[in-house]
Amino acid sequence: MNRFELFIALRYLRAKRKQAVISVITVISILGVAAGVMALVIALAITTGFRTTLQKSLLSISAHVNVLDKNGDGIENWREMGDRFRKIPHVVGVAPVLSAGVYVIGGRQSKGMSLLGIDARSERTVSETLHHLKEGSLDRLNSADKIPGMVVGYRLAQEIGLTLNRVVKVISPQGTLTPSGILPKYFSFRVVGIFDSGFYDFDMNFAYASLPVVQWALSLEDVVNTIEIRLDDPDMAPQVAKAAEALAGPKFGALTWIQQNSQLFGALEMERRVTVVTIGLIVLVAALNILIALVMMVMEKYRDIAVLISLGAKRSQIRGIFMLQGILIGVVGTAIGLTFGYSICYLANRYHWMKLNEEVYALSYVPFSPSPWHGVWIAAAAILVSFLATIYPARSATTIAPAEVLRYE
Repeated sequence: MNRFELFIALRYLRAKRKQAVISVITVISILGVAAGVMALVIALAITTGFRTTLQKSLLSISAHVNVLDKNGDGIENWREMGDRFRKIPHVVGVAPVLSAGVYVIGGRQSKGMSLLGIDARSERTVSETLHHLKEGSLDRLNSADKIPGMVVGYRLAQEIGLTLNRVVKVISPQGTLTPSGILPKYFSFRVVGIFDSGFYDFDMNFAYASLPVVQWALSLEDVVNTIEIRLDDPDMAPQVAKAAEALAGPKFGALTWIQQNSQLFGALEMERRVTVVTIGLIVLVAALNILIALVMMVMEKYRDIAVLISLGAKRSQIRGIFMLQGILIGVVGTAIGLTFGYSICYLANRYHWMKLNEEVYALSYVPFSPSPWHGVWIAAAAILVSFLATIYPARSATTIAPAEVLRYE
C-alpha cells in the first residue's frame, strides 16, 4: 500500500451530501466493531476477574495438596509422613488436620459447621487465614484454660451470635454408644479468635480448635484424616501430589487444589468460551455492515474506478483502495472499543460498580481483571474480520471494464 491508495481510500470515506447513506453505514460499521471489541474486553475481564479472585481466595485459605486416607480409617503415622513430605521439592509447609462435622449453639441461633483440629504453628505454614485474625489471639488456642479455645469465622459469628470470649456449646454426633443408640456429646468451647478470610463460604462454615481437643471430642487416638501441603508454586501441585502418593503408599491418595475445585473452574472456563462466541457475533454483524458499505461504495464509484484504470491505475491498486477502507474502519472501531473497554474495566473494578450477594457468589462485588493479552488477540481478530469483509467488494471493483462504463460518458 502506498500514499495513492491511502489518499483515495480516505477521500471515499469522507461523505458528500449525495453519499450520506454510505457514510451512515460506515459510521454504523465503526460503532459495531467498537461495541463488539468493548463488550469482549469487558466480558473477558469479568470472567478472568472471577477466576483470579476466587483462585486467590481459595489458595489463601486452603492447601495446594491434600493427602487423604482412602479407607477413612485415619492417618496414624502422620508425623513421620509429614517429615517425608517436607523433603519433596517445592514444599514449604506441611500441616495435619482432623475435620469433623459438629453443631454449634450460638447466642442467636444454632448451626452446623466443620470443626478443624489443627496444630496452630503448622497450620500457619499452609494457610493465610490464621495470620491476621479480626479479633482475639491464636496463642490462646493452646492455652491451659479448662475450657478449650476455638477460632471461628467472621460470618459464622455474625450469623449465630458469637462474640470474643463467649463460651458456646458444641454438639458432636459421634457420641457415646449406649443400649438405646449413640448419644451425642456436648462440649464447651471458648471463642478465643475470629478470622475473616474474605471467602464467604469458609467464613460461614468453618472453625478451628486444637488438634488434641478435637481428637478427644471425637474419641479418637492420635490420628488425623488429612495432611495439608503448601508449595512455593501452586502450578507444581500435580507433580508434588504424585510424589506424595508415592511416599505415602497405596492406602493414601493426594488431591490438588485444581481437582478439589474442578467444577468451579470448569464452569468459569465454559462461561468464558460461551461469552467469546456470543459476543463475537457483534463483530461479525459489524463485518457484514462493512461488506454492505463497500459494495454500495463500489456501485457508487464505478465511474471513478473506470477513470482511474484508464489513467493507468493498476487493478491491484484499485483492490487495495477498498481493502484499505475496510481495514481503516476495523482499526478505528477497534481503537475506540479498546479505549472504552479498558477504561470501563478500570473504573468498575476500582469503585466496585457492580455489587453481588456474597451468599450466592462468595464475592461482594464483580471483579474486573482485563488482560493486555486479551486486548491483543481481540484487536487482531476484529481487524482480521474487517479485512475478510473487504475481499468480495475489492474483487468486484477490479472487474469493472473502463470501456463499457465510459462508452456513453
